[in-house]
Amino acid sequence: MRTLEHFPNLVTMFFARARENGDKPFLWHKAGGEWQPTSWAEAARQVASLAAGLKALGLKRGDRVMLVSENRPEWCISDLAIMAAGCITVPTYVTNTQRDHQHIMENSGACAAIVSTAKLARELIPAALHASTPQKIIGIEDVRLVQPGSIEFHGWHQLIADHPASPDAAAGEASFQREDLACIIYTSGTGGAPRGVMQHHGAILHNVAGCSAVIAEDFGWDDEVFLSFLPLSHAYEHTGGQHFAIGLGGQIYYAEGLDKLAANIEEVRPTIMFVVPRLFEVLRTRITKAVEKQGGMAAYLLGKAIELGNKESEGRLRLTDRPAQLAVRTLFRPKIAKRFGGRMKAMVSGGAPLNPEVGLFFQALGVTFLQGYGQTEAAPVISCNRPSAGVRMDSVGPPLANTEVRIAEDGEILVRGELVMHGYWRNEDETARVLKDGWLHTGDIGLIDEAGRIKITDRKKDIIVNDKGENVAPQKVEGMLTLQPEISQAMIAGDRRPYMVAVIVPDPEWTQEWCAANRAVCDFKRLAEDSGYRAALNAAVDRVNQDLTVTERIRRFIVADRPFTIENEQLTPSLKIRRHILRQVYGEKLDALYKA
Repeated sequence: MRTLEHFPNLVTMFFARARENGDKPFLWHKAGGEWQPTSWAEAARQVASLAAGLKALGLKRGDRVMLVSENRPEWCISDLAIMAAGCITVPTYVTNTQRDHQHIMENSGACAAIVSTAKLARELIPAALHASTPQKIIGIEDVRLVQPGSIEFHGWHQLIADHPASPDAAAGEASFQREDLACIIYTSGTGGAPRGVMQHHGAILHNVAGCSAVIAEDFGWDDEVFLSFLPLSHAYEHTGGQHFAIGLGGQIYYAEGLDKLAANIEEVRPTIMFVVPRLFEVLRTRITKAVEKQGGMAAYLLGKAIELGNKESEGRLRLTDRPAQLAVRTLFRPKIAKRFGGRMKAMVSGGAPLNPEVGLFFQALGVTFLQGYGQTEAAPVISCNRPSAGVRMDSVGPPLANTEVRIAEDGEILVRGELVMHGYWRNEDETARVLKDGWLHTGDIGLIDEAGRIKITDRKKDIIVNDKGENVAPQKVEGMLTLQPEISQAMIAGDRRPYMVAVIVPDPEWTQEWCAANRAVCDFKRLAEDSGYRAALNAAVDRVNQDLTVTERIRRFIVADRPFTIENEQLTPSLKIRRHILRQVYGEKLDALYKA
């Protein structure tokens, strides 16, 4: 069984794998309808040269460099080059607004940014113009949209061409240690402003080693092929889809997008994929519809596979089920396996809770997938289901190797080990709140079963996690809504859902003025159905949406029956909204917004 070496940093790990693999393909992207490879040797040359170019621009050890790009080979090369130069990567989402970029730029103290396209630069450059420190903008493509002024513009490819460097020399200069900071990944905070999670080299390497052990012990470590489609700015894909793949010496294909993902899977034939529950839900619907459309034997075998899968999970299989099992295994599962490329070892689900029913569906179809659990603050993987421990759809598996997990007296899950972050960047109060005596307080409630598997039973914190695993801080959005003159109170929802919805309490004074101007009777229930009144409220929501990311935007809303008050128990004595009460009152109406 292969084991992962103990590397001092992520850069050393990359250059070691590049020496081993030489001219073998490493990074793949689609161009002109064909998959084009970048070899390990070529990637190492580009990493070394870009690192030299960054140093030539005056960047010093410890400087922060933002990285704004969609998933592509240049993302990986840039990330590695930033670290090889001794700098710290600050990944940001491609959906970020100018305000988001400006906050991250100021908070991190970044003095440079690598951006992939002119479209993404349109939100970044205005933030750079308002930055308190001069900025260097490095465009992978041509991104010069304004006169230079306080901004230095440089070409990504030109920097590489102008500063040829030896990979061996660059590897020799990578003297930083596991405790040194590798990246700052910003995640939504309950107070509204994103918090910068300080991930050190050792935290990510701990994750890589733990995940490698799962693959080696349960599946066998071979020539692994990854298909990357989750945002690399998210800790889940950054560690799992990039650094884990590097640790295994695997190939990484960059998907063309969600709309082409199914076709890409069949073309690439990956062995490992990191996914979110939403993908499984979409695939489940597509597979079910396709099979039902075929009818006949295919539809019968699908039904039988699900029936047998449920029996197996409940321990109710009988000898009389064996003929049906054989039919499903030989006539049906191979066709499903082909849809997933035919050599998939495991699809790892994380980033958001998985509906056990969806998990059982794919397990019944013979697709091996492992639900994991983690947080950006833990680099991010804490635990993962694995066949050797017995996969249970209601659990997130045992902790990774060298990871301590215990349950506090109030049921909160606590984590300790090298994977735990060093803290939040320039945020001592929040750091002290979640890090106590070396233990990360996750904010999740759970238990550990008799087999050592973690089960999540509730979320202590208020952060909303949508069906794609993206975090939304409700207080931030709600605060912005209630700043509008039309809106007095608001609560947003969207946990495990594709978009955000809201309950809105209109401002009573604004309502009186609107009724007077529109000669309407100020009857609350009637107004809630008045198209003109709702259009005015919708205009207020639209104004807020302009300053929100795509993930945060409110797509639909309902008007509350009455204001939130202490008397109706919808507010606490300190005037905070009581989410669980509001969910009880408005849950059905909010759910209906996803059906209409």
